[in-house]
Amino acid sequence: MDEAACVALLEEHGVRPTANRIVVAKALASSIQPQSLAELERKISTIDKSNVFRALTLFKEHHLVHAIEGSSDGTKYELCYSHNHEHDDDQHPHFYCEECHETYCLDYTDMPEIQLPEGFKMTSANMMIKGICPHCNKK
Repeated sequence: MDEAACVALLEEHGVRPTANRIVVAKALASSIQPQSLAELERKISTIDKSNVFRALTLFKEHHLVHAIEGSSDGTKYELCYSHNHEHDDDQHPHFYCEECHETYCLDYTDMPEIQLPEGFKMTSANMMIKGICPHCNKK
C-alpha cells in the first residue's frame, strides 16, 4: 500500500494522518500475517515502541486495526479494511498454528452468528482457532 492509500485509509477512519501513523499503517499493510508490537517495533526502526503502541491504540479505537489475542506473542494487529470507523464490518476468524506459532487470517471464512442474552451489546468479536497449519501438517 503506498502512502496516498494509507493516508486515505486513515482519513476514512477519522484518524489524522501523521508521519508516524502513516509508517505504522504501511508496516501493517505490508505484512501478510498479523504482527505483534515486538514484530512491528523490529520492522519500524524509525519510531520508538511507545509511539508504535500509541498509534495501534488509536487505530483500534477507530476500528482501523483488529487486535487479535490468543497467540504466544500476545496481541497481534492487522489492518481492518472496514469502511466504517464506528464498527468493524470485516470481522473474520484467525488460526494460530501450535507448531510454527504463526497467526493466519481466515479472511473469507464467516464468523458464526452469536445470539447474546437480552441487555448485552457486542462491540467486537475475536475468534481464534488453534491447531496445525497446512505447512506444518505436511512435515
